[in-house]
Amino acid sequence: MVGASFGRLPRGATVMIIESRLRDVGGIAVRRLLPTARLRHVGPFVFFDHMGPIDLAPGQGLDVPPHPHIGLATVTYLFEGEILHRDSLGTAQMIRAGDVNWMVAGRGIVHSERTPEGARALGGTMHGLQTWVALPVADEEMAPLFEHHPMAALPLIRLAGAELRIVAGTAYGERAPTRVLSPTLYVHARLAANAVLEVTEEHEERAVYVAAGAAELDGQALSAGTMAVLEPGARSHLRATRATEAFLVGGAPLDTPRYIEWNFVSSSRERIERAKGDWKGGRFPKVPGDEIEFVPLPG
Repeated sequence: MVGASFGRLPRGATVMIIESRLRDVGGIAVRRLLPTARLRHVGPFVFFDHMGPIDLAPGQGLDVPPHPHIGLATVTYLFEGEILHRDSLGTAQMIRAGDVNWMVAGRGIVHSERTPEGARALGGTMHGLQTWVALPVADEEMAPLFEHHPMAALPLIRLAGAELRIVAGTAYGERAPTRVLSPTLYVHARLAANAVLEVTEEHEERAVYVAAGAAELDGQALSAGTMAVLEPGARSHLRATRATEAFLVGGAPLDTPRYIEWNFVSSSRERIERAKGDWKGGRFPKVPGDEIEFVPLPG
């Protein structure tokens, strides 16, 4: 169902705790954090999935056939495994652990995500995050584009007991090469047991997600699979109670409410309806090299 954004997080609000819900995507179990009925987005992040970890037997793999997007950028970030990304721009890009795929849908793009044949034959572990970032209204109809940034290109910050990799946007005085279109926070934090990380107030809307391990945010216990939304303007501290993989996400509030239906994000309900009709009518471009299968419009 189409749903409107809840707008800005209120100042002075208490920390909100979001528990993940299990979903199936392309045969891979995922834990979904955003959107929820309580909160539609944190900064520009309108969708947040944690896939795996899942052990794949030889012959098994991720298979998400071609499907469309509008009005958003998708961000794929892996801890383990490999994914072959193909899209209607003609891109064929392997993504491996620590790399970033940044795909801006704009007025419309189609892509597929599959385990490559070599990795499928061997089996292995698939583990990572997939997120969507809503585009500013002025950029919703921009031409689609794709970027790939290898792990070595991402800023790495080493602090006492902590290693921070800036995936997108800005944090801790560093800027990732990913071409974000609004102020964005996306940091992968690896914390040793008892390490304390200050979560600065640089970005107005922020959340902390614990992907593995366990931590405390200002004394609030966070287990793996849990997201905590921070108070705007507050300087908080994350303490790892054991070795922990965590993510800081957020950014500037959205400039207008957004509607989300299926794979489409827009400030306009009518634009989403047009995208649905275009996909059903076969008017989106094909994905070279993956032109047979497709994901049908739900319903």
